[in-house]
Amino acid sequence: MRIGIVTGEYPPMQGGVGAYTAILARELAAQGHAVSVLTTPPAVDARSDSISVFAAVRDWGPGAALTIRRWARDIEAEIINLQYQTAAYQMSPVIHFLPELLRPLPVVTTFHDLRFPYLFPKAGPLRPWIVRKLARGSRGAIVTNHEDAADLADLSLIRLIPIGSNILSGAPAAREVFRRRTGTTSDETLITYFGLVNRSKGLDVLLRACRSLLDRGVQARLALVGAVAGDSDPSNHAYSHEIEALIGDLDMEDAVFRTGYLPEQDVAGFLAAADVVALPFADGASYRRGSLMAAVRLGCAIVTTQPRVAVPSFQDGITMRLVPPGDPGALTDALFTLIKDTPLQQRLRAGSARLAQSFDWAQIAQDTAAFFDTVTGRQK
Repeated sequence: MRIGIVTGEYPPMQGGVGAYTAILARELAAQGHAVSVLTTPPAVDARSDSISVFAAVRDWGPGAALTIRRWARDIEAEIINLQYQTAAYQMSPVIHFLPELLRPLPVVTTFHDLRFPYLFPKAGPLRPWIVRKLARGSRGAIVTNHEDAADLADLSLIRLIPIGSNILSGAPAAREVFRRRTGTTSDETLITYFGLVNRSKGLDVLLRACRSLLDRGVQARLALVGAVAGDSDPSNHAYSHEIEALIGDLDMEDAVFRTGYLPEQDVAGFLAAADVVALPFADGASYRRGSLMAAVRLGCAIVTTQPRVAVPSFQDGITMRLVPPGDPGALTDALFTLIKDTPLQQRLRAGSARLAQSFDWAQIAQDTAAFFDTVTGRQK
């Protein structure tokens, strides 16, 4: 099948949607599909036997519509897959009309979130309406998590297909090398956070919990792995400044190690070196969280937050520890218990490794292509 993918984020841009798109394109190509990606700089044009990348859209305003239509015609696309994230596409409303702009070419939208975009002051009811309009106008919708599946359950053609980890490297053997890089001594516990700095990630809650652990006499260090603001959401930069100020206010400068942006093999090394990976999402653990998928793939002992809707595979005390969102006290207690209970750490690592089998990229690409076949009528 000739598949066109439209994305507002693509490597070398930093962000989960860009990484997801690059890996999905590679897996679809490996399964025999011709894949073309339309994106924006700083991505660059690139071509291989089965994947072409066109960084041709500099502005996602009204002029982008003509660029997208011309590109879709030139590649003779049989289907267009729009990678939708609210903060991408420069917050332009134009992308929400893509299904109408490309008819009769079928558009399948992959929703990475359903947050309502900022349109203009006092947009009010237009904000949820425009996201719903995109969902209903698309020939089919892919959601990556249970909560979005519930919100779009009224659509006629919808599939839940999870994301996989964008950290494909395996855990290196030299675990102690990465622990030493964080400054963690043999009698200290290494707690690791991974991901972009974003208000929804609960990093402020984690810092307060770690301060409480130190006050209880726990010898611990916190590694912030890859914790940068990213390229798509400008609000991340303001939150990043708040986090830096909070580290100072809590007198934790000596207890926090920052890696900055890293190549994936180093991310894998720091995650595997952790005694505990703490990911206290403000809106609950979810399949859409690439940082969580990375920790699962590497078989880490994970403490995260209770999902907003039930996720059967997230089992408290079996695949991960689950605490209420936004509760530093509960997070402190869970971390304290886990630090003192080595057998529980081992059980969580084993449960996480079992769970990782559910997020295989080859299967994700196969399920995505099968849904495209359904949408285009190739598969009934």
